Amino acid sequence: MKQNSHMMVYWSQLSQEDWSIYLAATQQGLCYVGSQNKDFEELSQWVEKHYKEYHLIHNDEILRPYIVELTEYLHGHRQQFSLPIELAGTPFQKEVWDALVAIPYGQTCSYSDIANHIQRPSAVRAVGTAIGANPVLITVPCHRVIGKNGALTGYRGGLEMKTKLLELEQSGSNVQ
Repeated sequence: MKQNSHMMVYWSQLSQEDWSIYLAATQQGLCYVGSQNKDFEELSQWVEKHYKEYHLIHNDEILRPYIVELTEYLHGHRQQFSLPIELAGTPFQKEVWDALVAIPYGQTCSYSDIANHIQRPSAVRAVGTAIGANPVLITVPCHRVIGKNGALTGYRGGLEMKTKLLELEQSGSNVQ
């Protein structure tokens, strides 16, 4: 069966209160959640790098279910995401990202905890690099990874966004 030579990547923008985040999805699921208050260029460059032949199409309707779940999360009414995700990455990156999804809401762990979880205790730097390449912020909760000493460390969305997400989860960790 001949494959379609162009992939459709649909995008929309979550805008509410002080959050403005670009999202993208393919037919397989959510593939990108952008940084807080960054411009469209961040999304466009990411898609261009990860999807060789694509059409980037604005479609609020396709992204609506993802926006609803993210909005529920940002309001403290959701702890887990149920919609499909399509992660574009290496097998190692996907292994790390799967470990991130296993971190419970409202909790944090260190980079070495993740390296130990995937049974590669000496790969702490590689784990950090994989976490930094996470394309689906919030939904794949890389904000829950902190330094071994408890300090906040780098985050693609910026430390302000990471701090806000951790504070949101700390205040809402009793949400069901």
